[in-house]
Amino acid sequence: MKILGIETSCDDTAIAVLEANNRGIKVLSNVISSQVKLHAKYGGVVPSLAAREHTKNIGHVFDLALKEAG
Repeated sequence: MKILGIETSCDDTAIAVLEANNRGIKVLSNVISSQVKLHAKYGGVVPSLAAREHTKNIGHVFDLALKEAG
């Protein structure tokens, strides 16, 4: 079974693809797009900016994660 994990809770847009079987779980890909530099000038995460960046980055991160996972 393949599992797609998506994380957008704060200032990173991340997607991982895992493969689970009777031998265990293997990470096939783990792609992260960080927003640290964007939020640094504000001294912390700005939710409206984070949401906008997630929307902008999710497609690219998704494509990379699937490509890396094969």
